[in-house]
Amino acid sequence: MAERPETSFPQAAGVLGFAGALPFVALAGLSFYDNVNVSLQSIEILRLYGALILSFLGGIHWGLALGAAVPSLAASWRRYAVSVVPALWGWAAMLAPTYRGLIVLAVGFVLLLAYDIFAARGSEAPAWYPRLRLPLTAIVVSCLLLAAYRF
Repeated sequence: MAERPETSFPQAAGVLGFAGALPFVALAGLSFYDNVNVSLQSIEILRLYGALILSFLGGIHWGLALGAAVPSLAASWRRYAVSVVPALWGWAAMLAPTYRGLIVLAVGFVLLLAYDIFAARGSEAPAWYPRLRLPLTAIVVSCLLLAAYRF
């Protein structure tokens, strides 16, 4: 049996990751619905789901830090701090007015992707992780910006 390259992500992670992106697509689509109540409610649910998923992605780094031998106190603090920031970022996005909140979330997803790439290059995350995160982040950010445009 051929060995998978180090950058291929596990099938389960891919299937479940893309399944997790479906609510972004559905809610962004519903934001263009003719009924203003449906449209506004879908945008608010999208913003809430975005904050939740951003927090989840930060939690991944907490788990990675728990399972790793950290070479220094500074690296340990950085890794745990980075894992908490996305939850706080999502919370701030929920406190902001709707349009700004959607933009804040989009920026948060892009910044966390940049950190994920950094972490994978430094062997703090699996080498395949950015390969999964890149298309998912593109979908998520596109949906958030589309809903912000609608709003």
